[in-house]
Formats: sequence, structure tokens, C-alpha cells
Amino acid sequence: MKAVLSKVVGGPETLVVEDIPAPQVKPGYAVVSVKAVGVNFPDVLMIEDKYQGKPPRPFSPGGELSGVVKSVGEGVTNVKVGDRILANTGQGGMAEEILLPADRLWHIPDAMPHDIAAAFILTYGTSYHALTDRARMKPGETLLVLGAAGGVGLAAVELGKAMGARVVAACSSQEKVDLAIAHGADAGVVYGRGPFDKDGQKALGALFKEAGGEHGFDVIYDAIGGDYAEPALRSIAWEGRYLVIGFAAGDIPRIPLNLTLLKGCEIVGVFWGTWVARNPKLFAKSVDELMKLYLDGKVKPHVSERFPLERGGDAIAHLGSRKAMGKVVVTID
Repeated sequence: MKAVLSKVVGGPETLVVEDIPAPQVKPGYAVVSVKAVGVNFPDVLMIEDKYQGKPPRPFSPGGELSGVVKSVGEGVTNVKVGDRILANTGQGGMAEEILLPADRLWHIPDAMPHDIAAAFILTYGTSYHALTDRARMKPGETLLVLGAAGGVGLAAVELGKAMGARVVAACSSQEKVDLAIAHGADAGVVYGRGPFDKDGQKALGALFKEAGGEHGFDVIYDAIGGDYAEPALRSIAWEGRYLVIGFAAGDIPRIPLNLTLLKGCEIVGVFWGTWVARNPKLFAKSVDELMKLYLDGKVKPHVSERFPLERGGDAIAHLGSRKAMGKVVVTID
């Protein structure tokens, strides 16, 4: 079978497509014929050894996928051959087949296409955990989403609206803001491309404060980091919650802690993967709740680009360029 492989540390150009042995089923596991793979920012970092987890090489990138169960091992009762499933794998998805623990497979509705299913669980799971468990967001609150046209950003926009918040989308272009508004955002702001000097950060802070109004933002969802973090935090409401999702801008920000004192606010880390591993029952409950939101038409991933398996490296490069809007998906015939 064919697989995209990271054999050396480096960017997407170092990835290769090779034939490797097909996986063999074993007790408690299932072999899945992969149909689509969602591309996410951890894939960009993982192949460069910049992510928290560093799998041994060679490995296939791709942390979320959808497919069809090909075979099941002894003791597996939750899935059967032919079932349509999605899975959160961490890595390994960019291959024609994958061996996975059966208890990490989730059925998908017949009405959910494979490319949509592959773009669903990581982004919506992250944002749902962030807004419900970590931010404890309530109807009527205000939400600022940085990087609102990206995969997790658009998910946060849709989920924020479904939870009854007023949502402001912050993006690097008007085109991206328009996309976020089409997915439910009430308003949007366009910020420039960093890095910013002190005057630039001050202007950015004024932009966020104007968008937040006198009250400020009850919740700030930050998947960007870098020079955007401190200006955004300055627009937070009293006792607001600042969600640290990721660092797509490339730099980990340094926050003056006096701002947390003056605002009485919380800076809250969101590491969805570890939360899933520690709380499998809560994760299962959240998957059921997210599927209901999808079937009710309240959320739907926006897949902007699709690449064949042979161009898996191009898919990761496109996402890493920060030009992508919504989700990038690798499809496998």
C-alpha cells in the first residue's frame, strides 16, 4: 500500500510517497481503509520535530481521518467490516490503510461525506472543549476568535454562535473575515501581518478594543499567538477567559502578568489531545453532542482544498503558508 512518509526532519518538501506493507489486524484493533485525511497545524510542526509529540521515523503525518472498516480483530464488538468511521489518530493517517484500536473509532452518519468527516473531529473537538469545558461560555457573552478563517477558528465561530454568543472574527484579510461572517460571525476585524513593533502592537490593541466595545470580550480564542496575543488580551472583559489554543504565528508570546491582575482574567491552556486521553468518557459524550449539532445543521466543516494522497506534502505546505481558509483535506480513492 502507498503512504506519505516523513523519514528525515524537515519541511513538506522532505516527505516521500512509498509502498509499505499493509497492516495486519490483531485483537482489539481494526484495519481501516482510509478515504480522507484532515490536515492540521500539528502536521506542519510534527514533520519538523517542533511538536510536543515526536513519533519515531518513518511515520505518516495526518492526525484525523475517515474511512471504512476493512477487518476487525478478536474481541472487537463496537465496529464491524463495512462500517463508516472517523478517528483521531495523532499521526499515521496519510496511508491507504491504518491499524487502530477499535475503541478509538467513531461511527459517522450516512449523510456525512468522508471529506467532511475527516475535517470534523480535531477542529470541532478542540473548539468545543475550549468553549464549554475551559471557558465555560454562557449565552449572551462576547467571543473574539483570532485566526477565525482557519480550521479551528471557523469551528469556534460556528460553535460560539450555537452557544448563543456574540462572535467577532479576527483575520488577516477581508476575504477571510467574509468567510467567517458567512459561517455565523456577527462582525469582523482585519489585522495586519506581523511581526509588529511597539506602535504596531498598540494600533492592533486599539483595533481589538474598538471591536470589543466598552464591555470587552468575555472569551478570547487565540490559535495565533505571537505578537497578536498581548494586544488581544488588552481587550478582554473583567473576569474574561483567554484561551491559549496554539501558535500559528510561529512565536510563543510573553504576556505581562499585570494584565491578568488589572482585568481579573484567566489565561487558560487548551490541550485537547491530552484531555481526550485523560477523559475518554467525556470525549465520547462530546462526540455525540457534536454529531447532533452537525445533524441539526448548526455546524459543518468548510473544506476549501482537496489534495490526492500523492500530493500530501503539498497539502501540508499549503496549510503552513497560512493562506488556507477552513480545512485542507487529503483524499484517497
